[in-house]
Amino acid sequence: MKEHRFQFKDVAAIEGSPNWDALIARPSVLYEREGDIRTPFARDYTRILHSQAYRRLKHKTQVFFNIDNDHICTRMEHVAHVESVATTIAHSLGLNEELTRAIATGHDLGHAPFGHHGENVLSKLCEEHLNRRFWHERNGLRLVDKVELLKDYYNRDKNLDLTYAVRDGIISHCGEIDCNGLKPRKELIDLEAEFLKKGQYQPATWEGCVVKLADKIAYVGRDIEDAKDLGFLSQTAMNELTRMAQMNDEKALNTTVIIYGLISDINKNSSPDKGICMSDEFFEQLKALKSFNYKYIYQNDRLVTFEKYAELVINELFGVLFRYYDGRHSFEELSKHEVMAPTLIDSFIHYASKYCDPEIVPQELVERVLLADNEKIYGRFEDKETYAHAIIDYISGMTDRFAVKAFNEMLIYD
Repeated sequence: MKEHRFQFKDVAAIEGSPNWDALIARPSVLYEREGDIRTPFARDYTRILHSQAYRRLKHKTQVFFNIDNDHICTRMEHVAHVESVATTIAHSLGLNEELTRAIATGHDLGHAPFGHHGENVLSKLCEEHLNRRFWHERNGLRLVDKVELLKDYYNRDKNLDLTYAVRDGIISHCGEIDCNGLKPRKELIDLEAEFLKKGQYQPATWEGCVVKLADKIAYVGRDIEDAKDLGFLSQTAMNELTRMAQMNDEKALNTTVIIYGLISDINKNSSPDKGICMSDEFFEQLKALKSFNYKYIYQNDRLVTFEKYAELVINELFGVLFRYYDGRHSFEELSKHEVMAPTLIDSFIHYASKYCDPEIVPQELVERVLLADNEKIYGRFEDKETYAHAIIDYISGMTDRFAVKAFNEMLIYD
């Protein structure tokens, strides 16, 4: 495979490459550390790694809602798998591994609790109250730009202020659309204003293209392993899986071997002319595996109860908070009814206060708000749409475990 190594080194996103200054540009100036040995993308990686949004991924569903089973893949483990696949490919092709790692680590920060089912419920709420759809790729961009905060040198809360290349990789990573020969787009668009629907644009970097394909490889493979462990797959399904596993390697017996084969095939077939691609044989195998997953896993009747439960929990959490909207007096109205849902309401008050004009924030929280140097995206709760957006932002950041706790608390009367 040596003759295929480092073919992309001349098009990698490295200092001196075209658009370098634009790719490392941040929404606002980030404080500097004297003698910092990290590159801009390495710094993005550590900012993501230290964020609360990243830590919460360990208690967010990937596919299977099983918060007490330590061996079922969570969203955080999925992210680790994507990072492993993506950086392996990037290293072999000669691309920027630090950029690849940062995009991969941050690509799913915008996911809701309860996996894609939770995303579907929030999308319905968004359509009803905001006249737009919720999709986790765009929510990820909103989260890193507007919501997630980190302490700076002076202990002030600031937005993440990630580089353009990483922000672009987050919003453009959609791996649900089948395409081979990925190439980066040429124009560096305004991500917030122009990227308006899932999969609308390809990533702006080769590294982003690698993460987009790695995402699909990682979730297709690991979801099968979890389905096997949980008994989702019948003998008929297992026989079909074995046939697919051996399409390109008659000795292949598990998805780990399949994933290795896909990675190796990408490294052999990709080039700046052809794009990040697989051979026709392996691309067909990947599509077959994805179809298998939809048939036997994602559309399995055993997930129906979970889907209904996710819908019930999220809708109830939203409904309770939305009920107490009262313009600039919403915090007071929420506090009056805190007994209805103590954990939910208290947590929401603390969350939303960081993003509101200090004029409307409860007095005991004002000092904390004044120490936050972030955009006050909810203003004074001037209208119901802004208030609904605050609730949706808040719920999308929840872990499964916290959402269940807040919901269960509303069922118990002391």
